[in-house]
Amino acid sequence: MKKSITLLLVLAGITGFAQGTPDQDQNNEAAKFSVPVEYYTLDNGLKVILSEDKTAPTAIVAVYYNIGFRIEPKDRTGFAHLFEHMMFQGSENLGKMEFIKLVQENGGTLNGSTRFDFTNYYEIVPANKLETVLWAEADRMKGLKITQENLTNQQGVVKNEVKVNVLNQPYGGFPWLDMPQYANTNWYNAHNFYGDLDDLDAATLEDVENFFDTFYAPNNAALAVVGDFEVSQAKEWIAQYFGDIPTANLPPTPDISEPRQEKEKDFVKNDSLANKPAIAIAYHMPERNSPEYYGMGLLNQILIQGDNALLQRKLVDELGYTSDVSGGINYLGNMFNYNGPMQIMFNFTYDTETTKEQVVDAVDEVMEKLREGVTPEMLDNAMVKMRSRLYDELGGTFGLGRADLLAVFALFDDDPSRINELEEEFKKVTPEIMNRTVSEYFRDSNRTILTVNPLLANNENSN
Repeated sequence: MKKSITLLLVLAGITGFAQGTPDQDQNNEAAKFSVPVEYYTLDNGLKVILSEDKTAPTAIVAVYYNIGFRIEPKDRTGFAHLFEHMMFQGSENLGKMEFIKLVQENGGTLNGSTRFDFTNYYEIVPANKLETVLWAEADRMKGLKITQENLTNQQGVVKNEVKVNVLNQPYGGFPWLDMPQYANTNWYNAHNFYGDLDDLDAATLEDVENFFDTFYAPNNAALAVVGDFEVSQAKEWIAQYFGDIPTANLPPTPDISEPRQEKEKDFVKNDSLANKPAIAIAYHMPERNSPEYYGMGLLNQILIQGDNALLQRKLVDELGYTSDVSGGINYLGNMFNYNGPMQIMFNFTYDTETTKEQVVDAVDEVMEKLREGVTPEMLDNAMVKMRSRLYDELGGTFGLGRADLLAVFALFDDDPSRINELEEEFKKVTPEIMNRTVSEYFRDSNRTILTVNPLLANNENSN
């Protein structure tokens, strides 16, 4: 499971938006980003998004399936992630691991990841290899080589990954894996996404076959193609390779809603491998696409992001409790690529000479300052940071960030053109919306505090 997509500032094929002072940015009417979007759906339900960009002779193919670990089957925790691994074990025309070899030998790179609400696979290749990759992705969408040998092998790989990345690491799973389990109450949001080892062992060949037949179908997927290609030619290839893949009967979407949190939650996780205490504080997010949601995106810039963020100034510069504050919205992606309950969260380690009470008191001071009111100047500065961050997302890694947003907006909203409306949505946010968002969502009764207690793994966890 890859925790985040690394995004580099390339700004390939995106117009406008030079950074400057807030006044300069507001007055720059030409600073409009415009991502080319051609969107259509095949007869079998596959959502296709094409975004042409001739800046570099590369192409990205990104296939996103509308199944993440949030709605994986009960008693099969970690199954969505397990299946991500299964997708590289061979298909009708490609043997085990030959998909990886095919891409790499043609000068490309690839990866896959499991997130809250989707599982994705992408390839970045020279533009003249686009057809090859489209054929390969269609080949494994048509059907995998699902064998007991492959399943047993990948069960071992995933269990080892859990042991290496979580169980045997200091701060393993903190806070990205831990916090959802503490902050949420609905099982779908609160179970161990990486997977319980017993659940992984219990997965059967029939489970894998049913999972593939149910969720890895064209009517549960989006295909984004970004880069140097001819739209008409790409459409021909997509129809040729994906058009005859049969649809699936999709099950009803489970209820993943969370009740309004009315009381602060406080937990301690003992960690024998940690050498310093650590703290994570999370607040439930507003509903996606609401005015408050966009307001929280800007509050993230004010509170957490950058050297001038309020938490950085208080905890690092003024008090010296920590050397860095990390955080944001959606630790497994960004504020756009999820489709359910979420938290805004920040975390950091601190010295043993500093008490948890001191840390929480300092955070409370910052929150109290925020409750005094967001000024127009604070909002303007947040907008400058947000726009810069948005362009980092869109231009990164030859357009991989763009492919990501196009695919998730197609999956979740049936509207990938939303990518060109984000800046305007943030511009609609007023100080009044910001203050309303602070009042409702930065309540103490809406937060969960998780502390890592070092060197005490044999003690009982305390709440």
